[in-house]
Amino acid sequence: MDEQQQADLIEEARKVFAGPIAFLKSAPDLKFLPDMSVNEVAFAGRSNVGKSSLLNALTGRNGLARTSNTPGRTQELNFFNVGDPLRFRLVDMPGYGYAKAPKDMVRKWRFLVNDYLRGRAKLKRTLVLIDSRHGIKDVDKDIFDMLDAAAVSYRVVLTKADKVKASHLAEVIAAVGEAIRKRPAAHPDIIPTSSEKGMGIPELRAAVLESVTQG
Repeated sequence: MDEQQQADLIEEARKVFAGPIAFLKSAPDLKFLPDMSVNEVAFAGRSNVGKSSLLNALTGRNGLARTSNTPGRTQELNFFNVGDPLRFRLVDMPGYGYAKAPKDMVRKWRFLVNDYLRGRAKLKRTLVLIDSRHGIKDVDKDIFDMLDAAAVSYRVVLTKADKVKASHLAEVIAAVGEAIRKRPAAHPDIIPTSSEKGMGIPELRAAVLESVTQG
């Protein structure tokens, strides 16, 4: 994609995300999943990675992700409709790697997420959020393994990029790039973002739109 095509995609994505976006439903179990009438992009990340803030920045709506992040809903898949008429869906996956979570909760999370990833034909890409300050952790590698095994395309998005120096960010991008280089389902390009500063948000919107329009 050349610079003009990228610019056109960014502008189209801006218009799409400026339009109607609404919380659809929470699914604590596969039987509660919505119909597969449109393509989906899922967001995954360990606890406290800044997933809710990024979703709100992406959609330009301060309270969107909070709709489904009330206590007791942490183990559910949350679906958001984008566009009217409906164009695609965003899926907020429950955070992983929370040290104090009971083992049965962790087990339930793994079954729900793994079954969703393996059985969702309309899932076009999963965006895996990594904290720029900390880089890839072992729990992130577990998610990469799960996505590779399920043959679900994924792309790394760095969060909180404004919290680190440019030199450190460059090192993290290089390290993440090396870590995913040989992974079969990983997209090679990494998107650094900042929910607070708006850094990378136009590019992230374009990446979402591109993934759901690829068929």
